[in-house]
Amino acid sequence: MIWPGTGDPYKRKKTIKFLAITAGIGAITVIITLVVVNPSISEQPRHACINDIDVNWKIEFTVEIMVDNKKIGIPSNVGFMEGGCQRAIYTLDNDGKVYAEWIEDPGFEIGHFLWIFKVPLRDRVTNKSVIYVNGEESPHYSEHPLHEVYHYRVELVSKDFDTLKDKDFLPEEN
Repeated sequence: MIWPGTGDPYKRKKTIKFLAITAGIGAITVIITLVVVNPSISEQPRHACINDIDVNWKIEFTVEIMVDNKKIGIPSNVGFMEGGCQRAIYTLDNDGKVYAEWIEDPGFEIGHFLWIFKVPLRDRVTNKSVIYVNGEESPHYSEHPLHEVYHYRVELVSKDFDTLKDKDFLPEEN
């Protein structure tokens, strides 16, 4: 069978040259990713493993997550990855306590914990979702900095949530 572009010797050379250049560009991209990008990402506090790092900065705070008016339990071992990697933000028990550790204060935000916990922030209604910090609404939303012994309450409303199903059809009480 003759493949497209390989029947004519001139076209065959051009096709092989094009494929060789494309393979070379792909190989260079993979090498750059492995050598340059991956090590720099793994050194960022939210991606790094803290197993072999001497940490000097440690805080503890509590988090409560509500999605569509239902409480989402935060399990133990959030931030512990396969292969024994422990992330800088993690949980030990399912009691809502979250711990953050690093060499110095890296400026962690509540959004970093939500990212590690894999909370789908993109699937929420922006103007109905809110984050409370110590009982007060945060103007920074997921970019609110983490602080020692603070309590964070994350209330998310998903795009598919129907608010009418939570209301009964009785008249409002005055």
